[in-house]
Amino acid sequence: MAEQETLLERLIPGDLEHQIPAAIQKALPGGFRNRLLQIGLGLLITFGFAFMVRRWVERREARRRALAPRPAAPALPPIPEPEVLAAIAGMHEPAPLPDDGTQATRYPLLAQPHVALSGPVDRTMYASFREQLAAAPKQGMLVVSLSTPGGDPEVARLMGDEIRLLREYSGREMLFIGKVAVQSAGTLFMAAFPADKRFLTRGTRLLIQEGILDRHLTLTGSLDRCAATLKTALHEIEEAARIEEEGFRALVAGTRLPFEDLRARASDGWYVEAEEARSLGLVLDII
Repeated sequence: MAEQETLLERLIPGDLEHQIPAAIQKALPGGFRNRLLQIGLGLLITFGFAFMVRRWVERREARRRALAPRPAAPALPPIPEPEVLAAIAGMHEPAPLPDDGTQATRYPLLAQPHVALSGPVDRTMYASFREQLAAAPKQGMLVVSLSTPGGDPEVARLMGDEIRLLREYSGREMLFIGKVAVQSAGTLFMAAFPADKRFLTRGTRLLIQEGILDRHLTLTGSLDRCAATLKTALHEIEEAARIEEEGFRALVAGTRLPFEDLRARASDGWYVEAEEARSLGLVLDII
């Protein structure tokens, strides 16, 4: 305030209340009305000019404060070393669950499959498979469980082919877990998963067997027509056997079980206990 008053005195030297009204009195004629006019006009000019000067001084002070250097920000604390951060993080990590011998603690994701299939392998199971697959997470590991007494091998191969395509095009890891019983067509679906991605629950049994055909042919007509009917049926049987062989080869790929041994045992139906399946490498582990 002292600086502003000094500046005002420098800009307007002398006593404004006497100098400005005196100058107006000289300019205007005498009289009571003119005297009031002189005083009012003098006060207006005096306070108006003083207000303008004060605003100019305030603006100059504001600019000076804006251009003044700001105090430096307080220094941040140093970043801890990576070893210290790792030690702190390790203090908050939960202790691993003890291994109870069932291997369940080693594979926690297998406890809640994203796709859970049970019952005969048929069109109804395929529809459920498609619905659950669409609702499953689009990224990360995918777990599929199956419990079945068998069914349509074509449906099993269809579901297996979709698993294969999804794995190859998305690069996702997919795990199979068989529960209680995985028989006939169920093993064909299991073959769509690599051997090191298959699991069985304790007590689960696999049934690996060749396809069984129950078909009656009625031959009527000329000999050529009967021969053509027999050739068509024979070609269908040969093609089905070739497709079945492809499934068996996929089942033993990456295992310790030779294809010839599996083919010989499957002719009469081969029940494989979970422990034996693990020892042969048909599955990675038992939970």
